[in-house]
Amino acid sequence: MDNQSRQLLFDQVKKWILEAGGHIRDAIDEPLYIDTKSNPNDLVTQMDRNTEEYFAKKIRGKYPNHLILSEEGFGDEVESLDGTIWIIDPIDGTMNFVHQKRNFAISIGIYHDGIGEIAFIYNVMDDVLYSAQKGQGAFKNDKRLLSLENKVSLEESIVVLNSFWACENQVINEKKIQDLVKTVRGTRSFGSAALELAFVAEGIVDGYLTMKLAPWDIAAGAILVNEVGGITTKANGDPLNLLTNNTILSGNKQIHETISSQFVELKK
Repeated sequence: MDNQSRQLLFDQVKKWILEAGGHIRDAIDEPLYIDTKSNPNDLVTQMDRNTEEYFAKKIRGKYPNHLILSEEGFGDEVESLDGTIWIIDPIDGTMNFVHQKRNFAISIGIYHDGIGEIAFIYNVMDDVLYSAQKGQGAFKNDKRLLSLENKVSLEESIVVLNSFWACENQVINEKKIQDLVKTVRGTRSFGSAALELAFVAEGIVDGYLTMKLAPWDIAAGAILVNEVGGITTKANGDPLNLLTNNTILSGNKQIHETISSQFVELKK
């Protein structure tokens, strides 16, 4: 994708995501219709579906050759990353949306032939927009985010780590994670993978480790982190597969390497 095409697409997506966020804020206090999907904690609301449908209609009207990979049923059957793919989570952090009415985000990552070109993560209620274009850095609203190249020791770091590692049938050695918790300065969990990756890119947390995320949870955040010199992979360091679920490890290269080599041990 050339620079001019990318910029035009970036400007269009920015307009749409701000408009969609405005619709959500306007309706935030209206009654919610809540369903569950894979389990009682896997929530979906009519707002998730309405927001995804909004993007699907906009994309298909203006970019009919682009494909959509998304969570709530308005996407395409995407079998490869050839061409231009929009990877969309209309509300990332639905449980936060339902219970707190904040701390959720709209997440859009656009990939062309498997390369991350454009990313947006919109913290709707705080009106904070994280964005990135390939090779041009990452931004929080209009402020450029600093590089993550600065060296921070693991003992001085804050790592985002949710509780899923402690659940039964996990793929990771929980004893190693306990050792990680004892080593770092502190752990946090915010309930939105998109925002958690944006916080890594911003540098307000130093790393992120989680056991299972879908492509729409990570597509935009991985671009943001990459654009500030960080790295996002599977927990064991293998490349991401944006067509399936992944374990996730993200952070600056030093933190990433230390956690991957010393604290991640996948079960056989």
